[in-house]
Amino acid sequence: MLPMANIDPPLTHSHLSEIAGNMIWLVPSGPERLERVLATINNAKRELNLIFYIFAQDVTGTRVRDALVNAANRGVAVTVLLDSFGSKQTRDGFFKPLRASGGTAKWFGTRWTPQYLIRNHQKLLIADRQVAICGGFNIADDYFAAPIEPLAWQDIGVVLQGPAVEGICRWFDTLAGWMEAKRPRFRDLRRLIHDHQDGSGPVRWLVGGPTARLSPWTRGLRSALVDARQVSLSMGYFSPNTGFLRRLGRVLRRGGQVDLVLPAHSDNAATIGASRLLYGYLLKRGATIAEFEPSRLHNKICVIDDVVLIGSANFDIRSLYVNIELMLRIEDAEMANYCRDFIAAQRAQSTVITPALHQSRATWLNRARWAMAWLVVGIIDYGVTRRLNFGLPPAD
Repeated sequence: MLPMANIDPPLTHSHLSEIAGNMIWLVPSGPERLERVLATINNAKRELNLIFYIFAQDVTGTRVRDALVNAANRGVAVTVLLDSFGSKQTRDGFFKPLRASGGTAKWFGTRWTPQYLIRNHQKLLIADRQVAICGGFNIADDYFAAPIEPLAWQDIGVVLQGPAVEGICRWFDTLAGWMEAKRPRFRDLRRLIHDHQDGSGPVRWLVGGPTARLSPWTRGLRSALVDARQVSLSMGYFSPNTGFLRRLGRVLRRGGQVDLVLPAHSDNAATIGASRLLYGYLLKRGATIAEFEPSRLHNKICVIDDVVLIGSANFDIRSLYVNIELMLRIEDAEMANYCRDFIAAQRAQSTVITPALHQSRATWLNRARWAMAWLVVGIIDYGVTRRLNFGLPPAD
């Protein structure tokens, strides 16, 4: 078992909870998160299974790859599933030492076909089918940097030990088995995602992806919002469709609270512009919005009453309907309160977006920029991907 962590709530400290026989650590510190990833790999005895959207060919990526090579050399079965878009800057030859040691590295996605627009956005490490690490972070230097560095990604990882690990092992086996096929068919993958179930306990996994109907992740989020009274989000990307935006509006209309912490800085200005276009609707209805200033926000945390949803999915159209995503659903009042405190601590380091501030920013030029960003992020990217792959109109 991993050592117990500090349970104080500051942004750089880990938090430990025991829920339904599961030990769950939240790890917001980049350097500590890297230490846990490397320690988990180094302590593995039998099996290591990884899925990552970005696995960079940088200092951190090399350290993690070399740890995987060492594990394979001592007889551990190592399988790494990578996304061909997210990791497009990483050469396939980077994993040659892993393959030479008996490990496996495979690429998700086919270039120059419509399916290339679908991304395997999951982030997951499983060791010996006993420990799972997930979250929003990729394997690259900036995701493990100290939070004081302006180019660091402010992210959070989840370390899980206990019976709930079995569910994510089943999902990994399902996805890896689909990728083993000589010609993997996307309609089979859509069916596997849509039909995936992980029980009904307080700690379980929700899988998202390019299904013609709603995926378990999107169904779970929509269901949680039906009677919600208190919603807190810390999200790297926020550009939901009209249906989910109205669901947040309904929470406010029935007297509930909606508190958002969103990025002030990102690697993609269009995503910030698309978010800002939606601020007016939410502010008019009483939402609280703040933009995180110290570094680039990349969290994917959604707290709805006593339910915490945390993992790889943003609150945007791609994560809701297109990308393959993985979210851990934790129903526990203490964990929900801790995550709200964590988001409040982020808000204290943010610029609060008042109606007056938003109005002063919303010049005709900025609104045109925001609308163009929304056109790209919320309509063109999503609409083209969905129609090319499903031949379907946008989903609600």
